[in-house]
Amino acid sequence: MIEDDELRNIFKLESAEHIQRLEEDFLRLETEPENAAVLEEAFREAHSLKGAARMLGLTGVETLSHRIEDVLGTAKKGSVPLSSEIIDRLYKGLDEIRNLVKEAVTGEPSGVIVSHALEQLKIIPESGVQSSEANEDNSKFQNPKSKIEEPEGPALHSETREPAFGDFRIDTIRVETNKLDKLMSQTGELNVTKLRIAQRLEDINDVLILWENISRKLPKSVTEDKPIIERFGVLLNTLRNALYEDSSRLDLVTAELEDSISRIRLLPLSTIFNLFQRMVRDLAKDKAKEVRLVIEGGETAADKRIIEEIKDPLMHMVRNAVDHGIEMPDERVRKNKPRTGTITLKAYQTPANVVIEVSDDGQGLDIEAIKRAALKRKTMNENEISAMSPSQIQSLIFVSGVSTSAFVSDVSGRGVGLDVVRANVERLKGTIHIESSPDKSCTIKIQLPLTLATSKVMIVTVNNMKYAVPVEHIQTTCLINRKNVFTIEGRKTIVFDKLPVPVVDLSDLLELRGTNPVFNGHIPKSETLPCIIISTGDDKLGFFVNELLDEQEVVLKQYSSILKRARNISGSTILGTGEVCMVLNPYDLIKSAKKKKAPTAEEKPVKEAETGKSILVAEDSITVRTQMKRILEGAGYEVTVAVDGLEAYNKLGGRPFDALVSDITMPNMDGLALTERIRQNKKYKEMPVILVTSLASDEDRQRGMDAGANAYITKPSFDQKVLLDTLRRLI
Repeated sequence: MIEDDELRNIFKLESAEHIQRLEEDFLRLETEPENAAVLEEAFREAHSLKGAARMLGLTGVETLSHRIEDVLGTAKKGSVPLSSEIIDRLYKGLDEIRNLVKEAVTGEPSGVIVSHALEQLKIIPESGVQSSEANEDNSKFQNPKSKIEEPEGPALHSETREPAFGDFRIDTIRVETNKLDKLMSQTGELNVTKLRIAQRLEDINDVLILWENISRKLPKSVTEDKPIIERFGVLLNTLRNALYEDSSRLDLVTAELEDSISRIRLLPLSTIFNLFQRMVRDLAKDKAKEVRLVIEGGETAADKRIIEEIKDPLMHMVRNAVDHGIEMPDERVRKNKPRTGTITLKAYQTPANVVIEVSDDGQGLDIEAIKRAALKRKTMNENEISAMSPSQIQSLIFVSGVSTSAFVSDVSGRGVGLDVVRANVERLKGTIHIESSPDKSCTIKIQLPLTLATSKVMIVTVNNMKYAVPVEHIQTTCLINRKNVFTIEGRKTIVFDKLPVPVVDLSDLLELRGTNPVFNGHIPKSETLPCIIISTGDDKLGFFVNELLDEQEVVLKQYSSILKRARNISGSTILGTGEVCMVLNPYDLIKSAKKKKAPTAEEKPVKEAETGKSILVAEDSITVRTQMKRILEGAGYEVTVAVDGLEAYNKLGGRPFDALVSDITMPNMDGLALTERIRQNKKYKEMPVILVTSLASDEDRQRGMDAGANAYITKPSFDQKVLLDTLRRLI
């Protein structure tokens, strides 16, 4: 074992890089044995590894690296072609080097017999005479007293030449990753402090408003206190302005610091993707299959911790693709497929997520086999399975114990692996989805956050308590009218995107005893209820809350070992006000809702939950248009959208609508012209028209009324409740 701590850590990192590059080069040389550039690169890597080992006195690593260098040197001269058999020997030699490195770093015995490893790497040149260097290497380990002799010739001279001294500059340094983790954690705490300072600024603004009210109400006759009050006001304004500047500066510095540290922690996904090339090659060879691994988007960067945590799940998925997905070569030929199957490991980045896809062109998933496996495992009964969609049935492969393999091996078929994949992905706050076509392909898509240091959450209140819901699982927020809540199989349900979605009271789901559920509480029956619809994969759930407060970026605090697992809760955070807030676990919420039976009630058909009314929305802003569509559809309306007034008028001629909701400022035909044109047509004369616009002056309102609008709502003070109440009153 290397005694010096610093040298041990340096060699651990350096040797891992050399071994990884050698593996990649061997993979390429197996398919491109004549590629001189790759051969030269592999030769240099072996040479560098040998030099590093020699410096630390690691004789075994040095000697095996020397032998690999010798084999590659012979191939460079053209004396021995790099056949598949020779590549296999090189791989085995590299594995022995890896074991010896582990022994040198950890002190654990490797069990490697270097002389045996050298025999495996013995290459017979075309002349039939073994290289002299190989004989020397063997003799070292047959006679323990032998010393390592330096090779003679130009190579020795090049290694011992004096370095050229010029401007000395260190461009890179190695930093222990745990130090970066601590630094990132402290940056998260700085974000919390930033929010608290912003809250203090709001407090000072409140005090200043209070001072203004007091100073206005103070009698003019009181002159002796007036200078003191004015001085107090000046001090308050000075304090507010200074705090505002400090808060703005802190915002800027915190954002830059967080961004810089996040970028330092980013690593290309090729860091782990390249590990699977060798695994696929060896596994395919063992299974007598022909498989190639294609890597796309390896340059996509992800947080260091995500790369560490996702390695094992990806390994399970790739192994399953080789074992379950790709058929035997002859079978593929019978299906008119290429003999060689292809597994694609692809990564790309969206504005908020890193997406990893593992796909293969094999036989896909057998729906019937999955059903039989689930029934055999008693995961579900026949009635439950018959009610599931094909996508939901395919997702059963992520349930522990459900395996379609008839043969149990060291690769798959034991009912473990893919359930671990889902558990690990969920722990990383990600989602997993599967798509499969019989006899064509299977793709598993993993969506992960860009960073795990902070998380965006929606703050809600339930019975005067604040809770945080991770934004990445929120599909929409909406207001639901009580009359649109119906019952299916004993569960409260609403319609969202034309599909039934179960809904629950969050207070009831969290078992907040001694409180009134939102749905049955103090809110009058005529009022609508705030609802959040969350999704995890194909599962959806809506839950009612008292109030939607704000969206914030928070630092998630994990529980200690005393509370490793709290149902429905993934952790806690500290808000800007200093309050401790529980962060809800969407996966647990959906599981809890499935287990919880609602009180039985008379069931209503789905169509009764719908308003049966259709709305035409004319809006040129895609953001406003999308939000308006969500609000109206959430209330049960059927919505058709148009990008301007002209398109809206044309769509009116295609089918009847119960109301028009329109912006005013739009290209081609504005909202006022559209309203006037509608009122000129007897067919649409009685159709309600609601103008929703940023034009808020009294003159603008009058113009809207003169054009024939039934209602005028301004965007600066827009309240979706006002819009829905207006529609309900007019239709």
